[in-house]
Amino acid sequence: MAYEQLKLENQLCFPVYAASRLITREYQPHLDGLKITYPQYLVLMVLWEHGFMTVKEISAKLILKTNTLTPLLKRMMNQGILTRRRSDEDERNVIVELTKKGVQMQHEAAAIPEKLVKGLLSERLEVEDIIDLRNKLNTIIDYLSQKEKVL
Repeated sequence: MAYEQLKLENQLCFPVYAASRLITREYQPHLDGLKITYPQYLVLMVLWEHGFMTVKEISAKLILKTNTLTPLLKRMMNQGILTRRRSDEDERNVIVELTKKGVQMQHEAAAIPEKLVKGLLSERLEVEDIIDLRNKLNTIIDYLSQKEKVL
């Protein structure tokens, strides 16, 4: 090959992409019981943590564009998981809040992270490795997110 830097094995993006897809696939059997997708699970996690948020805040937290997030939120609203309403202070802001069903789903979902980690552990991968990887990825995400804001 003329350009060593173009080999798939030398890329940072491919192992991150492949790991993301494979980890998301590991989540799916757990999420099927809740009848939600992985992106819906992410929305639920931020709402369980914060109670309610604007669409713009959820978008920033999940690093998703609002035009990607809005159809997702509409589906969740149709499932009875959350509500959306215009802010009284600023009608341009849409506030997203969990319904009783959405709040109750938290109890069912509480075991998912532990089950996922247990499924990843092996002789070659320990909890500390997973935590270290998560922290390093968060450093990259923070750096690239800040870089994007400057542009």
